[in-house]
Amino acid sequence: MKYLLLLLSTFLLANEPKVTVEQLFSVKLTKVSKVHTSKSQKNYGYVKVDESRVYNVVPRYGGYVEVLYADTIYKYVKKGELLVKVYSPELFSAKEEYLASLKFNARVKNREMLQSAKEKLILLGIGAKEIRAIQKSMRVSKSTNIYAPRSGYIFKKTIGNLDAFRAKQRLFEIVDMSSVWVEAKIHQKELLGLEILEHFEVSAVGVAQKFQAEKKLLYPSMKMDATTLTLRLSVKNEGNLLKEGMYVNIKSSAKVEEYLTLPRTAVIRKNNSFYVFVAGEYEGEYEPTQVDVKALDVDTYIVLSGVQEGDEVVNHALFMMDSDAQINGLY
Repeated sequence: MKYLLLLLSTFLLANEPKVTVEQLFSVKLTKVSKVHTSKSQKNYGYVKVDESRVYNVVPRYGGYVEVLYADTIYKYVKKGELLVKVYSPELFSAKEEYLASLKFNARVKNREMLQSAKEKLILLGIGAKEIRAIQKSMRVSKSTNIYAPRSGYIFKKTIGNLDAFRAKQRLFEIVDMSSVWVEAKIHQKELLGLEILEHFEVSAVGVAQKFQAEKKLLYPSMKMDATTLTLRLSVKNEGNLLKEGMYVNIKSSAKVEEYLTLPRTAVIRKNNSFYVFVAGEYEGEYEPTQVDVKALDVDTYIVLSGVQEGDEVVNHALFMMDSDAQINGLY
């Protein structure tokens, strides 16, 4: 016989003794064991900019660039850092109007006129710091400074030195990379287990640090030519180590639970049913037993029924699967 199996009995009637197989040579056994572990899986994905952390610098007035400090793409700037010094005829006129209102109000109280002139500056985007400077010095500057609204990298820049710009023109796009998205690619067959996955760890080649991620959104569409859906994860990007477009690996796992387990090698499938070979009463005797299992990971099955904790089964079930045994209906 192919695997030197000796058939001790043949399963012909339902009420006859259980079928056993005797192996002439010793085989390795493994025990059904109880473990505390969790379902886990591995996927891949890409780093994307968190769209909620994109800040556009858009003046509400037109003007001219006098000095450009943020002069290169991808330069890192801090919140409040000076980006550009500009001159705007419209803004300069509004400043002078406010100064005139301050001087008039010092002689004749007219809070409505003063408030109206101040409100005009606010609506043009002038900050409280500059307004207070006018109040204190009773002078106005022809130039106006534009500062970074948030720390981040300059991803886009539409002006150069001595350029003119229009009102509502985007001058800079600043991206805060302290938190990023990771778009994980999930196979459609993995959707059933997606809800129980709670912990996500992101790693990238060339980056020693591993990052913890939070599940945010499963995208509601899939491209016709793709075989995966996209799961958005949010990642705290310490040190800005993750870069946009990076390829990353994602290890995800569920809450730790108690399971009866067997290695995948101990379970064999036939006719949409699963079987193991349980060690019999006598040495070298094995009983094919149907079990109900489901995958825990690529190497392990969770045992739902059919065997108990401590039962010994053949570690390599395929070794026991002899062609004669199949013909005789052993399992």
